[in-house]
Amino acid sequence: MCRRCHKALDAEEPAAAITVIAASVTQPSNEDAGLRVAGQVKEIRKARHLSQRQLASRMQVPRTYISKIENGKAIPTLGSLERLAAALEVDISQLVRDGRSERDEEIAEILADPFLAELALYLPRLEGLQRSLLLNHARDRAREAARDGAMGKRRSA
Repeated sequence: MCRRCHKALDAEEPAAAITVIAASVTQPSNEDAGLRVAGQVKEIRKARHLSQRQLASRMQVPRTYISKIENGKAIPTLGSLERLAAALEVDISQLVRDGRSERDEEIAEILADPFLAELALYLPRLEGLQRSLLLNHARDRAREAARDGAMGKRRSA
């Protein structure tokens, strides 16, 4: 029975609600898409050492428009995205990348290493503690390699 309306609850309704919730979570909203574009624009602009004013000048738009895009208050049109990509000297796909494509790129980069690709085959077979021990050991080895590499650069300089 529903506490509010005192009607009988159907057993199938929660399953339908879960399906709807899952669908809404997996499909990004316009606001989420705008925030991703905003983050990408700001990150790329800063990486290129451009001010908002310089980027706005390249696009021939007011500086406040760049600010609104970066703060997620304005979602650029397709035409503006094209001009923005040209002004930042990047492909338009870099401005509209989502978290999944970034994760896929990271996974592909990791699996490009033959040793890590072979190791990845065994990870699902390990228990939680074994996986944790392996990852901790790998982190320690990576830190040692980075430290040794840094010391080697110092010696050669």
